[in-house]
Amino acid sequence: MSMKLSVKHTVDQWFNKIAKNPALGVTVSILWLMLIGWIAFGWNLGSTGLIDETEPLFAEASRQMFVTGDWITPFFNGDTRFDKPALIYWCQAIAYAIIGVNEWAVRLPSAIAAFSLVCLGFYTIQWYFAKQDELEQVSRPTRRYLTSFIAAALMALNPETIIWARIGVSDMLLTGCMASALLCFFLGYAGKGGSREWGVGGAGGERITNAQSPMPHALFPNKWYLAFYVLIAGAILSKGPVGIVLPGLIVAAFLLYVGKFREVLREMRLLVGVLIILGLSVPWFALVIWRNGWNYINAFFGYHNLERFTEVVNGHSAPWYFYFLVVLLGFAPYSVYLPVSIVRLKFWQRSHWRSLERFQQFGLFAWFWFASIFGFFSIAVTKLPSYVLPLMPAAAILVALLWSDFFQDTQARQTIPVSSSPTSPVSPSFLRVSGWMNVMFLSVLATALFNIIYILGTDPAISNFHELIQKSGLPVIAGVIWLVCAVLVAGLLLSRQWNHIISINLLGFVAFLIFVLTPASFFIDRERQLPLRELSAVILEAKQPNEELIMLGFKKPSVVFYSNIHVNYLRFPQEAIEHIQNQAAKGLQPPSLLLLAEQKKFLQMDLQPDDYKSLSTKGAYNLVRVPFKKKKTEKMDIS
Repeated sequence: MSMKLSVKHTVDQWFNKIAKNPALGVTVSILWLMLIGWIAFGWNLGSTGLIDETEPLFAEASRQMFVTGDWITPFFNGDTRFDKPALIYWCQAIAYAIIGVNEWAVRLPSAIAAFSLVCLGFYTIQWYFAKQDELEQVSRPTRRYLTSFIAAALMALNPETIIWARIGVSDMLLTGCMASALLCFFLGYAGKGGSREWGVGGAGGERITNAQSPMPHALFPNKWYLAFYVLIAGAILSKGPVGIVLPGLIVAAFLLYVGKFREVLREMRLLVGVLIILGLSVPWFALVIWRNGWNYINAFFGYHNLERFTEVVNGHSAPWYFYFLVVLLGFAPYSVYLPVSIVRLKFWQRSHWRSLERFQQFGLFAWFWFASIFGFFSIAVTKLPSYVLPLMPAAAILVALLWSDFFQDTQARQTIPVSSSPTSPVSPSFLRVSGWMNVMFLSVLATALFNIIYILGTDPAISNFHELIQKSGLPVIAGVIWLVCAVLVAGLLLSRQWNHIISINLLGFVAFLIFVLTPASFFIDRERQLPLRELSAVILEAKQPNEELIMLGFKKPSVVFYSNIHVNYLRFPQEAIEHIQNQAAKGLQPPSLLLLAEQKKFLQMDLQPDDYKSLSTKGAYNLVRVPFKKKKTEKMDIS
């Protein structure tokens, strides 16, 4: 027992030393953020090829912008691409100009957006606890630093964030802009533009005051509100109207609940903010509509926004409980603590929350953030896992605030601490139930991973998929990692060492990322994507000038990106046969075309050996050259 107290006292002394030396505090914070940022977002970011089917669509549209200099209308494979606004394409094209056209450049904007969000989240948590300490006239650097460290780690090290921060699509850019905008709003709302003075107290020797800025009749709001408006414009340019609808819904619901709607809107200089948002976001929309007219309006605003909310698009339907499963697995393994984190807030006690200082409403704001996004997309008819990515930072904040109760400094620490924080201490029974749910979840997860080959479906691109996974040994490694974590968490629960439980979950996820997810990504890339990249290289060498390339039976946009060649997609063998005959009748030069097909579809064409020349076979795909000549249709089985 004395050794335990000695360790805790040493930790407190270390954090007190950091608090008294601002330069040391900043250095430690930067090193921590760089460590988790590199593990989560930087390590092996561009070491695997583009992932079909969505990522290459963005990558190639951005490459077309970079090559042609047309920064207004996105194109893919010769056709306009109106799925998303231009910000992601601009960012990727700029990355191409700096580091070349490669996988790193494709994914760098997503990784930077995720890392920037984590850094701002870290700052906000630090600021919040510094204000709390200032209010209570105490200094608790251990709680402040440990909670902010944990919050940043939770934001970065969860499956949903890891996946989308490592893929070159617009989802993480939207999340980075939207979530950062919401954090900036809260900093502007809670601090009211507070000035900062360096001295004794506060965060790392920083004293935070409540100086009113701007002045009551100033034209512009404080810097955080300005940042909020700029980031909202970025969110709109990332994915369209949802970039302002969701943050607006969250902020409005929160302000109405705490009874400060009109007051804060005046502070925010809403008219100025609207002008900033319109000035930054509307010009591109005006230009792309001017150039493409109703084609763009119908495709983007109609199909990709209104219809996705009101109808099932591309078969992406799901039951009402879909997002419960997405959050459970996407924020795993920490998601089991979300219920107790939310109940702890007692958000239904409106009079209590309205009586608090503004900054003390941070937990309530995170709850509105989480619930609004969850509810909004649960109502939407089209459902995809990436839609709830913007609520993951709020989930991380809620769980981090829960664990802040157990990161007390030595003088104030108790088994279940009593705090003058805005929320009452969590009930020991609630925490025990959540802890044993954690053990159960990790055990089920380990069991599922041990038996993953019986759960996963087949992949037509990998004929012996299950056998290869079994030989890799990854299911066993994954199962062992989470089983060990389950045992350790159970031991901590039995010994009532609550504060270490979240660390075990984080370390388990880091081990899972390093020893399972990363090798699995290389395995999938080698078996699924590498054959297409190799065939793209063969196409570049073998293709004659003006020779057409046909892809039969599947769509893999990565071939367009890696070969830099227009691809004509055909779905059925009969369609391909008719197309070849039509091209032959035109007397085109050269008198042939390239055909890339899955082996099954290629065999269904029943081409004779003298009807084609095999160029290469990789994985499940055949690449052949088909000379133009009249074919005897009676020899062809079109079934």
